[in-house]
Amino acid sequence: MSLKINRRGFLASTAGFIALHPFSARAAAGQAHLRIMETTDIHVHVYPYDYYADREIDTVGLSRTASLIQGIRNEATNSILLDNGDFLQGNPMGDYIAYERGMSEGDPHPVITAMNTLGVDASTLGNHEFNYGLSFLDKSLAGAEYPIVCANIVTQRGASPREDQTLLPPYVILKREITDGAGESYPIRIGLIGFVPPQVMNWDRKHLEGNVEARDIVETARAWVPQMREEGADIVIALAHSGIGAADHTDGMENAAVPLAGIDGIDAVLTGHSHLVFPSSTYEGWAGVDAANGTLMGKPAVMAGYWGSHMGLIDLMIERDGNSWRIASHSAEARPIYQREEDRSITPLVDDHEPIIEAVAQEHEATLAYVRRAVGKTDAPLHSYFALVADDPSVQIVSNAQEWYIEQMMAGTENEGLPILSAAAPFKAGGRGGPEYYTDVPVGDVAIKNVADLYLYPNTVRAVKIKGGAVREWLERSAGMFNRIEPGSEDARLLNPDFPSYNFDVIDGVTYQIDLSQPSRYDSEGELVNPDAQRIVDLRYQGEPIDEDQDFIVATNNYRASGGGNFPGNDGSTIIFEGPDTNRDVLVRYIVEQGTVSPSADANWTFKPMEDTTVLFETGPAGAKYAESIESVDIAPAGETDEGFALFRMTL
Repeated sequence: MSLKINRRGFLASTAGFIALHPFSARAAAGQAHLRIMETTDIHVHVYPYDYYADREIDTVGLSRTASLIQGIRNEATNSILLDNGDFLQGNPMGDYIAYERGMSEGDPHPVITAMNTLGVDASTLGNHEFNYGLSFLDKSLAGAEYPIVCANIVTQRGASPREDQTLLPPYVILKREITDGAGESYPIRIGLIGFVPPQVMNWDRKHLEGNVEARDIVETARAWVPQMREEGADIVIALAHSGIGAADHTDGMENAAVPLAGIDGIDAVLTGHSHLVFPSSTYEGWAGVDAANGTLMGKPAVMAGYWGSHMGLIDLMIERDGNSWRIASHSAEARPIYQREEDRSITPLVDDHEPIIEAVAQEHEATLAYVRRAVGKTDAPLHSYFALVADDPSVQIVSNAQEWYIEQMMAGTENEGLPILSAAAPFKAGGRGGPEYYTDVPVGDVAIKNVADLYLYPNTVRAVKIKGGAVREWLERSAGMFNRIEPGSEDARLLNPDFPSYNFDVIDGVTYQIDLSQPSRYDSEGELVNPDAQRIVDLRYQGEPIDEDQDFIVATNNYRASGGGNFPGNDGSTIIFEGPDTNRDVLVRYIVEQGTVSPSADANWTFKPMEDTTVLFETGPAGAKYAESIESVDIAPAGETDEGFALFRMTL
């Protein structure tokens, strides 16, 4: 009989080899090591489970991140655990709780239960906390056994932020005991202040407008941080559900972590929102950022990935300064729960934390039953492997459902009879999500898990009324998905890695070509940078060149219609219909009514031919089986990337 050691046993057997962090090892009398642990952008990923694929995975899950915590605490003399927002929405468990089970007294939200189980010390809100409305948010937070702060969402605005009435407490000062290097205990007051992107007022307008307002992050911090110091905070940590962006502050900026770090009185910054990792080479060369040492404006900072992929760590060596504390030195890292091997396989670095698994087991099983319900059938596969290079069935079915719904909603209104177009984008198309991050629904039953896979977000349906010229500009903004290609190029890279796939809107109801020899009119943020460029050519409606002054209704979602992505014609002022239904619910209804859907893409968009020109693009390796069915483009396999993507060559 051979003896086998499983991963759990191996991890347990090595637990005794944990070494103290250098700050704890060398702290002297009057010096102490304080470790700040961050989770961020969990998005209800408590279990290591992909509900869309209906299988366990090793790359996500708070239950895995939690397994790092005890070892991380053992490395440090003193530690606190903080969450940086976006925890209530983001996978089918979140939707099940919001739409099926609901929230009532004594019925806690599973992600809050998980964080209570972990002993989280404090949290802030992310923008996705507002997706299900303020009532749901209030009921969900009621179960938290830790303080949750947010300084820049106000229910009544004052003359200055310090006179605002805020939705939640703007900050909290935790009173703790801290042990120095000689084993003596001293009091410490740790100030925590929270922020959320002010763009929530656009993204969740239907829930927030008339109920709350959002202030600028930096303006708000400048007002509140001095008060925190006045109240005796020894150290101030900003819980900023905001990404790392420009160093210069502009009013209302979404990714404000760098200028926030520059504010006097803030000692450390937890960042998030961008689903990236810091410190990392991603941010090398950015103004105000030291990507190697993990600082923003010289202050320690961290961003812990997303879905539980990392635990963020800021380590502070602090020294007694009279009756207070000052920071003597610092370091930062983001510690992963898995590693990707050279053969593209995943090696988990931790096991599950069983108390969390047990605490949320009932909701996990209920979510599985929820996502496995069949709602109809499809007679063609629904996949997104080629959604960025050809008209695509996974986008087509969403577009069809939106148009079907808006046509009904326009009946009997002053806009009845106007031409209806439909805009939809591929949400799962690789990129930062990795080579497995694609929609793939085979022929046969379509279940709720498949619908959630086709439409990831709980957006609600909107319709906007715009001119034909705005339709063209909308498509020009989308065409920033592609790099400029010189005619005659051989194997040029097609896709712009900085352009998220959810901003690649395809508009159905018109036909058009994309001229890749032209530069993009708009940059990745939606700013007009090349006003003389025109990538969208031969734009037609019903076979005729589009009338730039004709009115069109475009079916879309609340995020896009309210300004999300900074698309021309979408600033909230053009909305003519705000649906009470989510795009996902509309998609379910459409499939139920059709019984069997035939979502073949109609190839309403193509690339303008370019003689003697080839390009390369990435997709998931599992998409190879569909390559021959993509008739609107000439593609062939061309190897693979180090990250595990399949490469294809396209002849233009």
